[in-house]
Amino acid sequence: MPRENFNDLLAFIAVARERSFTRAAAQLGVSQSALSHTIRALESRLGLRLLTRTTRSVSPTEAGDRILQRVAPRFGEIEAELMAVTELRDKPAGTIRITATDHATNTVLWPKLSKVLHKYPEIKVEIMTDYGLTDIVADRYDIGIRHGDQVAKDMIAVRIAADMKMAIVGSPTYLENKPQPKKPQDLMQHNCINLRLPTLGGFYAWELKKGSREVQVRVEGQLSFNGSYHMLDAALAGYGLAYLPSDLVQAHVTAGRLVRVLDDWCPTFPGLHAYYASRSESSRALALVIDSLRYRQKTR
Repeated sequence: MPRENFNDLLAFIAVARERSFTRAAAQLGVSQSALSHTIRALESRLGLRLLTRTTRSVSPTEAGDRILQRVAPRFGEIEAELMAVTELRDKPAGTIRITATDHATNTVLWPKLSKVLHKYPEIKVEIMTDYGLTDIVADRYDIGIRHGDQVAKDMIAVRIAADMKMAIVGSPTYLENKPQPKKPQDLMQHNCINLRLPTLGGFYAWELKKGSREVQVRVEGQLSFNGSYHMLDAALAGYGLAYLPSDLVQAHVTAGRLVRVLDDWCPTFPGLHAYYASRSESSRALALVIDSLRYRQKTR
């Protein structure tokens, strides 16, 4: 039977259940004559009489009763499934793919998401560690996490963390027999721990700023890594100077395990932002994740 005839079957089911054209027509919002025409057309296409009509009653024939018993429940199942799907509009669900650095994941993403995800078991989150400026549309990510000045202007961005100050640190044992650098050029005389970027296989140039003076220093050293935490471990082990976020090193500085150098040259970058492509395509799950990450400045 062509799919467009399903409405005729629904009309028949209404009449068979109500045992009345008048009541069924009122239920369906059509005229009694139009409903009667629909049923006659259905019977004609099937080559079967589906209803027995008298002046006082309407009842299904054997064929009509079979449709009522076998087909009607299936329409009920379809309706129930459609209602269940509709409920997803109000129930956050689905997979959210995020690209972020290891530092952003450990200090912002996980601390915030861990507080809400257990409440929404239908939401799945995939976090991929990446220091490149990933094209989230081309690589099919829902959210990217980067500093505010790294977000493309055609993206929707939401701040998720305060501005971040950088630090150059080394262990006391490393600095014990070496002069502390006084200017950026002095870094060339030190063993520095590099961060390798995925883009063209290059190393990150340390971005330093003092007043209006800005320099980028391409340092040299024995070790390089593609993540902040291994750089921190190497600095703690005395392998050289590392350029890292202040919040990552501050506890070690306070404890005397690391020493800050060139602090007056270490800049403050715009805080981390979550960015995504289009507000019109956002799901409830995406909206919930974004809102859970949103930076809320503490008030006194």
